[in-house]
Amino acid sequence: MKKTIALFFISLFMLQSCSVNSEIIYHKDAASTAVTDIDTKEFMAEMLAMTPDSLKQKEFGELDKLPTTWTSIYELEKQEGRLKTSNPDTIKIMKKIFMKSKKENNKAAGFAFKMEHFTVEDYQALKNFSKDEKMPLDQNIFNTWDGKTLTINTENFNLKNIEETLRSKSPKEETEKMEGMMMMFFKNIGTTLKFENKIKSITGKHDWLKQIDDYSVRIQYDLKTMYDKDPKLKNADKKIVIVTE
Repeated sequence: MKKTIALFFISLFMLQSCSVNSEIIYHKDAASTAVTDIDTKEFMAEMLAMTPDSLKQKEFGELDKLPTTWTSIYELEKQEGRLKTSNPDTIKIMKKIFMKSKKENNKAAGFAFKMEHFTVEDYQALKNFSKDEKMPLDQNIFNTWDGKTLTINTENFNLKNIEETLRSKSPKEETEKMEGMMMMFFKNIGTTLKFENKIKSITGKHDWLKQIDDYSVRIQYDLKTMYDKDPKLKNADKKIVIVTE
């Protein structure tokens, strides 16, 4: 799996124009599905334009091997002959995590990462699973959802998992200036929270969270404020509770 996840982040190490958009769908049965979409087309176009034809296959050939349709981490590891675990709990989680590459005009344009219909038990198992293999998980997946009420801990409005993933894949000298890297890498990061039932009420406020329709809210991260030692926020409640019908 390490090779698979590493490939997923090859393009992140030098990005200066990357957008990350996540969507978490909260199901009526208290499970949720999370999709993270990483748009790298601007960077890839620039890199391909600067790379001699003789080196393109060497530099970007591995990226072309990634599937363009949703494929589970379990299947990817199996296809590569790198599946080393027989633990049923680990295999269950691997079968519910999917990834794919994106292409536009037959050129690399980004990646997507999905966790399909995760239960409370699945998220607990995921915490243990991700201790060894860092993944770009949206912190908001760990908020409490019971099928009707979502309790959001606004301390999860951060990029810790992305930072940790980059640290695990980057040279040591780069990890020492991680905050600067994050500001340079990402131009737009946000998460949409969607519900199968209408939103009945929202208690608590935060500058970064706005309701966009009857079924969803949007969290738009302000990286400058996030890394400011003395952030200025008009609304910054520690807890936001969303109740659905």
